[in-house]
This record gives sequence, C-alpha cells and structure tokens, in this order.
Amino acid sequence: MSTPKIPILMDVDTGIDDSLALIYLLASEEAEILGISCTAGNVPARQVAANNLAWLELCGRSGIEVALGAEVPLLTPLRTTEETHGPQGIGYAELPEPRAELSPRHAAQLWIDLARERPGEITGLVTGPLTNLALAVKLEPELPQLLKRIVVMGGAFNYPGNTTPSSEWNVAVDPESAKVVFDAFSGLPANRQPIICPLDVTETVVMTPEHLARLAEAADSSPIERPSSTDSHGLRSQTSNPLVRHLVDAVRFYFEFHFDHKQGYISHMHDPFAAAVALDSSLAVLRPATVDVELAGTLTRGATIADWHGLWGREANALVAVQTNPEEFFEQLIERVGAFARTIPGI
Repeated sequence: MSTPKIPILMDVDTGIDDSLALIYLLASEEAEILGISCTAGNVPARQVAANNLAWLELCGRSGIEVALGAEVPLLTPLRTTEETHGPQGIGYAELPEPRAELSPRHAAQLWIDLARERPGEITGLVTGPLTNLALAVKLEPELPQLLKRIVVMGGAFNYPGNTTPSSEWNVAVDPESAKVVFDAFSGLPANRQPIICPLDVTETVVMTPEHLARLAEAADSSPIERPSSTDSHGLRSQTSNPLVRHLVDAVRFYFEFHFDHKQGYISHMHDPFAAAVALDSSLAVLRPATVDVELAGTLTRGATIADWHGLWGREANALVAVQTNPEEFFEQLIERVGAFARTIPGI
C-alpha cells in the first residue's frame, strides 16, 4: 500500500539546519514537497534560493518549485548570520552550481496560489523569518483558512534568546512579520492552530559527531568520520557518499560555531525537528497558549510572549512545543536520510 502523502510548502532561509530539514523531508516517504519559498535570514535570499536549488539537484529531485521571496524584512534593515552558517549558508559544503531556474512567481504568491489550489490540505513549514508568510497574508487575508495549518520554528518562551537576551533569531530579525502572522492565524480551531517549535525545545535536539558517524554507517558511506574539536577548522570530509560528504562539511561548520561559543562541540537541529513535527506532531508535547510578539520594548523587542493561563482574556492562538524525545527524532533522521543517501550515485 502506498503511504498517504502530506503536502508541505516550505519557507526557509537556508541555512545549515534548514538544509537538514529539506533533506529530512526529501527522505520521508510521506512528505510531498509542493514548493520552497525563500526568504532572507541566515544569508541573503538569492543565496538561499541557490542553496535550495543545489540541494535538490544533488538529491536528484526535479520538479519542486523554488520561489524567491522577500529580500529584506518588513520594516527593519536586513541582518544575516554568515558567522553561524558560513559565507554561503551551508558551512564548508561546496555544492555544484545548480542548473535549474527559479520560479517566475514571487514566494508570497506561491503561498497564495498553492493554498487556493489545494484548500485545507497544505501544511506550511516556516524555518526562517516569517516575512514571506506575512506578505502573503496581507495579499490574501483568507490564507489562514485555506491552509491546513502551519508549523513555525521560532521564538523563545521560558528560555533565553539566541539573538538578544530575550529573542530568537527568526523572530528577532523581523518581529513585525511574526506579529502579523500570529495575529492572522488567531481564531482557528485547535486542530488547525499553528504549531510553534521554540528554542525551549529545539535546543534539546542536539546533534553530536556520533550522530554523523551513525548517518554515514546507515548510508554505507566510508570512511566513517567523527568530526572532533581537536580537528583543524575547515577540515573536509572524504567519505564516499556525496550527500553524507556535503552534510558532514556543512555540520562541521556548525559544530565549530557552537564550540567557539562555549556550547560544546555540538549543533542544535532546530529546523529538522520542526520538519519532523510537520509530518508527525506527536513527536512533541504541545501546550496551547496565546502567543504575541513584543515590538516596542527597548530591551525586549522581538521577544515572543506566551500567555499560558488566559491572563490577557484572549483565546489561545497556537500550540507550543514544550517537550520532545530527541533520540527518537535522531533515530528517524538517521534511518531516513541514511536510506535516502544510498539512492544517490557517487560523484
């Protein structure tokens, strides 16, 4: 029997962990990726688009529409974070120049058109700033009713921020867009409310060198490599499988970034976890809350606030992930991506 498909529209700022999210979905039999909407965030939007086209080409996947979206936030100046993700956004990986072309549609129009074509079916997965979705909602106010639901990687609630003391990157760089989206998606029934995967949970999803070694083993790739904090910065993978090789080169940069910032030789898999939740929300313990975004605070601009107890007198507008089993997620990622990598010919 064929596996029932879950239609997914991705909105990304690729990004090392966005790359893993894309590959996780490509490797998941139940995921039907309808399109990829690109926004500026980790790197500029045009580099984001090039990264997505390159990953798709490496993975032998044609026919997935990649649309360029917002190149700047709604109101604030553009900030990118190449120090976290590398000059091209994919760490030390050097992907072949893609041959496929971008969609002629703007990413916001892609959201609207696909939702109109398949009303009530599509799950939107946003792993970057919410700029494209905010623009789409402004153009089509019925979009929240047309989508099945959205899953957002973003925010920090009972947890410190990673961009300011109180704000997470995806929200901090464009808080106005986050506010537009959370307001627009209010009033939906509980089974269609946005699922938010904040730092509170995603920073418990910690990839280690051992996970990469297990991935290479699952892909029948050799030699099995375990990056180490004692390695020279920028050491390149020599493993045989091309997908695993590029992933090791990408994630090594992420390991080095976390290590240099006193977090250990690890990497947080924020976006792949959100991708997994988009396919199976039971991977996370979800708690209803009324979520809003601080725009005016001198010290707290970009903070996401959750009213857990109805103190504002407003209905809950989101389900917030508050707990998960990281090793269950990594078992799935390694099994799926390993098997998928075995289908990719060596180059």
